[in-house]
Amino acid sequence: MKNTPSAHAGFMARDRAWHPPALHAPYKTSVLRSPNAPLLSLPTSLGEETGPVFGPAMLGELDHDLIHNYAEPGESAVGPRIIVHGRVIDETGRPVPNTLVEVWQANAGGRYRHKKEGYLAPLDPNFGGCGRVLTDENGAYEFRTIQPGPYPWANGGNDWRPAHIHFSIFGSGFAQRLITQMYFEGDPLIAQCPIVGAIPDRAAVETLVAELDMTRTVPMDACAWRFDIVLRGRRQTIFENRLEGL
Repeated sequence: MKNTPSAHAGFMARDRAWHPPALHAPYKTSVLRSPNAPLLSLPTSLGEETGPVFGPAMLGELDHDLIHNYAEPGESAVGPRIIVHGRVIDETGRPVPNTLVEVWQANAGGRYRHKKEGYLAPLDPNFGGCGRVLTDENGAYEFRTIQPGPYPWANGGNDWRPAHIHFSIFGSGFAQRLITQMYFEGDPLIAQCPIVGAIPDRAAVETLVAELDMTRTVPMDACAWRFDIVLRGRRQTIFENRLEGL
């Protein structure tokens, strides 16, 4: 069922039918934390529409380069090097500039640098698995990293997560905040994953799959993958008491 946007909403309401249901039994580790009551859609506040604001001063020199941002001087992370790039746009196709894109991922062996990690794949001492970048005036972003590996998951006894990278995007306000995952085109584990299986619409799944982009590949260095991200959009109608887009 689609939510009906409030006449005073600053952003388009989310289409709940596009997203997975809160309870999906095959995704066993989520069952106990699934909400038991229907979700409510509340009008956005001024603070949610105008903040947060991030600037280049908060970024480190190598935040966009996961191959080197945790490595010792002269060293680099182990694994196939890749470039991930794309654009962040709203539902109307307009770019979202100067928005913070944060990523985190497992290493090339499929292991996270996390104290509760239970997978026995080795840690890479030169790979931290986290990075961040701001989009430019066209909503474009790019970072360099290592192709993450798949890993087993204690969900159904023999479940494996496909290779993926986690994304957090703030948009132009908290009301656009999106946390999602990027998968890789052609990975056979995508169709086997219980988390992906929670998404009812095949077209929605495709929005999570990055395409191999040979036009951006760096010869003898890194393959490139394109992953565009669409946030909820601002309403187009001009109201008497507010400027377009607010």
